[in-house]
Amino acid sequence: MAVPKQKQSHSRTGKRRSQHRITPPGLQSCPQCHSPVLPHRVCRVCGTYRGREVTAPAEPE
Repeated sequence: MAVPKQKQSHSRTGKRRSQHRITPPGLQSCPQCHSPVLPHRVCRVCGTYRGREVTAPAEPE
């Protein structure tokens, strides 16, 4: 079984872990109502996708 010969330093461990960050979702604006929407999803505000109405718009509570 492979065993490391020496302890890895804190800076080297941190350099490796610097790539483990979480990236925020890439939001786009809806062409109809200009609200933020995830790409390739139906807009929750106006209910459109690719220029046509797919679902009924959400009712405000």
